[in-house]
Amino acid sequence: MSAYFATLSHALKDAGIFQPCLLLDLDRLDSNITLVKARLDPDLAVRLVDKSLACLPLLSHIGEALGTVRFMTFHPPVTQAVLKAFPDADILYGKPMPVGAARAVLSNSAADWSRVCWLIDSEERLAEYGALAAELDIELRIAFEIDVGLHRGGFAQPEALSKALSTLSAHKRVHCDGVMAYEAHAPHIPGLFGGPAKALAEASKRAAAFVACLGADQRRILNIGGSKTALLHHGDVANEVSMGSAFVLPGDFDTPGLEGFVPAAFVATPILKVVEPTLPGPPAVSRLLQALGRFPRKGCYLYGGKWMAEPVFPAGMKTNSLLGLSSNQQFMGLPADATARPGDYAFLRPTQSEAVLQQFGSIAVFSGGRIADRWPALPMA
Repeated sequence: MSAYFATLSHALKDAGIFQPCLLLDLDRLDSNITLVKARLDPDLAVRLVDKSLACLPLLSHIGEALGTVRFMTFHPPVTQAVLKAFPDADILYGKPMPVGAARAVLSNSAADWSRVCWLIDSEERLAEYGALAAELDIELRIAFEIDVGLHRGGFAQPEALSKALSTLSAHKRVHCDGVMAYEAHAPHIPGLFGGPAKALAEASKRAAAFVACLGADQRRILNIGGSKTALLHHGDVANEVSMGSAFVLPGDFDTPGLEGFVPAAFVATPILKVVEPTLPGPPAVSRLLQALGRFPRKGCYLYGGKWMAEPVFPAGMKTNSLLGLSSNQQFMGLPADATARPGDYAFLRPTQSEAVLQQFGSIAVFSGGRIADRWPALPMA
């Protein structure tokens, strides 16, 4: 592993990158894409989650490899960027938008929002979107959010969905494309309560009951799953699954459904100082805490810090609760025999790709032993 990070370090130096950056290993990314191709049920399409892959060249690279132009979106400025970049994009909202947010973009945007399917989680929101369609004299596509066990909102029972569907005739400019289910809870259900396999089966069974409420012309989008569960589905109910973070495998996605996937994104940052750390106050306090194993005998300060990421190199590098975190110069404890020097690079593995990929403005793309490109990330605002 140290040889791998040494190669990344040389590539960063050769590229003249001497500040914190997000590094994407394109070869590892392609390896993960290959696993998705091999394991994805052939009856399922992939819908790429833009919030977890918030970079247009990254979305394009994965989309081309998988032959998909389906995207799941969560934030109108990002939606607009995706609409502009992908003329054939088919976009589904992954969370319900306040009707005011929908009105703002539908009233003022030059983008083709007819390619967007809005998410409806209640009869009240359906009525709001029905009124909006009438007000703006436009056609609106919608999908219904259904609760298959996560209990984060949406229609809780098939009967409630049927009731909402029966009111569509009153909203003549609103058209149902299908349903969206999410079962992020399934991988975390303990064996005491049946375990992940049972939870996933129950979620699929519940989804089927909701789908049965739909008319034949209301089943274009039957969406289920996320990165942790997408490859465990077998097309029995859904016709598509959503995936995002799995392609770069941040730390929170080390789950049984993604065996063989490898981390492809890292925060890389120069080490500014290597020190024999001493806490403020009497030196004897530091020596006592070191003897008790509470405070390291060696440490370093990083350029920046406080990212949603965990240290992976140098080996044994870790945060220390006594000095805490800093977004300017973060202290990290090191093993006593560490050979790190100022000017070396430290690497941290993001715990999530959402937001982290956007924190550095652009992404340094590593391929073939060098930094081969810089890809602009989508803005967070």
